[in-house]
Amino acid sequence: MFGTESSLSMFLNTLTPKFYVALTGTSSLISGLILIFEWWYFRKYGTSFIEQVSVSHLRPLLGGVDNSSPTNSNTSNGDADSNRQSVSECKVWRNPLNLFRGAEYNRYMWVTGREPLTYYDMNLSAQDHQTFFTCDSDHLRPADAIMQKAWRERNPQARISAAHQSLELEDCATASILLAEEEATTIVEAEKLFKQALKAGEGCYRRSQQLQHHGAQYEAQHRRDTNVLVYIKRRLAMCSRKLGRTREAVKMLRDLMKEFPLLSMFNIHENLLESLLELQNYADVQAVLAKYDDISLPKSATICYTAALLKARAVSDKFSPEAASRRGLSTAEMNAVEAIHRAVEFNPHVPKYLLEMKSLILPPEHILKRGDSEAIAYAFFHLQHWKRVEGALNLLHCTWEGTFRMIPYPLEKGHLFYPYPICTETADRELLPTVFHEVSVYPKKELPFFILFTAGLCSFTAMLALLTHQFPELMGVFAKAFLSTLFAPLNFIMEKVESILPSSLWHQLTRI
Repeated sequence: MFGTESSLSMFLNTLTPKFYVALTGTSSLISGLILIFEWWYFRKYGTSFIEQVSVSHLRPLLGGVDNSSPTNSNTSNGDADSNRQSVSECKVWRNPLNLFRGAEYNRYMWVTGREPLTYYDMNLSAQDHQTFFTCDSDHLRPADAIMQKAWRERNPQARISAAHQSLELEDCATASILLAEEEATTIVEAEKLFKQALKAGEGCYRRSQQLQHHGAQYEAQHRRDTNVLVYIKRRLAMCSRKLGRTREAVKMLRDLMKEFPLLSMFNIHENLLESLLELQNYADVQAVLAKYDDISLPKSATICYTAALLKARAVSDKFSPEAASRRGLSTAEMNAVEAIHRAVEFNPHVPKYLLEMKSLILPPEHILKRGDSEAIAYAFFHLQHWKRVEGALNLLHCTWEGTFRMIPYPLEKGHLFYPYPICTETADRELLPTVFHEVSVYPKKELPFFILFTAGLCSFTAMLALLTHQFPELMGVFAKAFLSTLFAPLNFIMEKVESILPSSLWHQLTRI
């Protein structure tokens, strides 16, 4: 036993201050590298690498239970329903009020040098165009055959050249659409091209309508011609709205919804709501909401926040937080606050843009419902309508954060809607230009334990290395005292074991 103590004491005495400096410095360097990697991994994937590895690989080895396995059929059915809802809410939708490529997005890029659209967003638009504007029978008509290839082109100039080539053959509606969207540099030019497309589109629609029941090929062609006609009329209405002819835009949108009532997937009612709000025709806005703000229909930020705006309008001009705290909320004020809470629960990113706590960017061509992309698209067009209602933004400012007290765990359980989908951040990073826009994340992610642990470990070992370098003798004494204290229980146990076991047996064990 005395030999063990003497060897340990001799080992500690041979350690020089340089060894302690090297030891603490190396520990600080390693923990710093781990900290940098953990921070990068958290910023990119939203989780701790060490935590993910321990949960995915170490817990099964240690006999951990897989919580994902259902315990009964009811739980299994509930999880399946929740998963189906999550997939539905993570679907990317076409932005009902998307801007014009040539007249708006490209002009922004020319002025700022920034690309407002991501490749992922433009690729989704290309897929939409191929779905809505092409069909299997396009090869029968040379102009449509050219356009079928044009919609697949990645190079904008190649698409524009193909559209001109198609128009040289005949008056092609989809060719005029492409030029209006991408070549026209002003809304006036775009409107002129859309009117040209309307003439050709109406002719194709009437012809295919008469032949639609003659076979699957004619039915597909009629469906394509219907999509083309609806798209043209909607864009013409948007041109009128942008050029200040709002009443004309409202009439065009109403006529379009009456003519094609089954095409609700285009969300034309959102264009109508925005135009009616511009006219301050709140009675008609309420009538549209009564039809589309139904429990059986999918919600959107436009639906929820417009409903909140109308209820806030009834009380916001006289609302005072001090007076409300003294006397309590009236019935109308309570209804307005509940409508705001409902809207914030559906999309919690919107208030920061409406209250101008975050800067706006041009909205993308596609949005993710309940995500940052939808919030930008809504606030970009509707901020002016909130500013026009006296006191509405003040009421929103005073009440919107109260929503989060009702849903402390939004990813697990919602109040009026399904739990907030966890896929929004990933999809929004694909849809939004993260080079100059910081994507809004909900709920805010706290730093994982392992990042805080490695940060503390790195700081502590770096401080030890500095102190050892500055005060080598003193730190050497402290290190020896610490190691002696650390090994004291081991020495005590060894003494007890030596006193119990026979000396001959202990001698044999020490030799082994």
